[in-house]
Amino acid sequence: MSWLDETLTTVTLCWRIERRDGVTIGLTAHDRDLTIDGLRYRAAPGMTPSAVERSAALEADSMDVHGVLASDAISELDLLAGRWDGARVVLFATDWAAPGDRTLLGEGIIGAVETRDGALTAELRGRTAAFDAPVGETTSPDCRAQLGDARCRAPMSGRRRFVRVLAVADAVLRVDGIEPVANAYGGGRLRWFGSANSGLDDAILRSEGDIVTLQRPPRFDGAGALVELIEGCDGRLETCAGRFGNAANFRGEPYLPGTDLLTRYPGA
Repeated sequence: MSWLDETLTTVTLCWRIERRDGVTIGLTAHDRDLTIDGLRYRAAPGMTPSAVERSAALEADSMDVHGVLASDAISELDLLAGRWDGARVVLFATDWAAPGDRTLLGEGIIGAVETRDGALTAELRGRTAAFDAPVGETTSPDCRAQLGDARCRAPMSGRRRFVRVLAVADAVLRVDGIEPVANAYGGGRLRWFGSANSGLDDAILRSEGDIVTLQRPPRFDGAGALVELIEGCDGRLETCAGRFGNAANFRGEPYLPGTDLLTRYPGA
């Protein structure tokens, strides 16, 4: 590329960030906004990456990006709320004098995020980071599948319901619907479709009647919001067989002897 061969270059860095909910923003280290392929990359001169390393080896590629929090693009509240968790990031260099051609420097997803004194540090994990994941499963008495996933195969038809949040007290929500069975939503998920929590989801600890208890309080006030309640499972074989009729797909070993077998003695 000719713009990289000049004695005096006009190179700048750009980040394209795509959230899981479809929101996409562009940031550039240049001091003026750039428009590339219809997306405006807003000036963020304080955004700088750590050393970028690219190789054909199988080691996990990762890098850190440091920058100043911009309230109109990436706010601290949204970061702490988890809106940017798992977002896809593409880092490339381009000619700010005539943006268009680009040199890809790396891409990945946002991992650990740290905020301090109005600045952020985000870890970007490359595709090869997947090689760090365990290959084999550990045994457990409870089911390791998620209710309704490809391994569980339990049908989720009729196990998702929309309700309105009537009141919020810490992590306890009162909704305008009654659960179909005892603790139907325990171990399930709650997805927000209204209020400042819209687009976020929370893990449900337990439910009783019209009361839903989350594992942690909502990030923002959620009274009056529309939410989707997704049923959960406690992972026990008795629940899998009795409530879902799905014992054939149970992904646990409830009868496998544990290490306590070594300490047993006759007559115990």
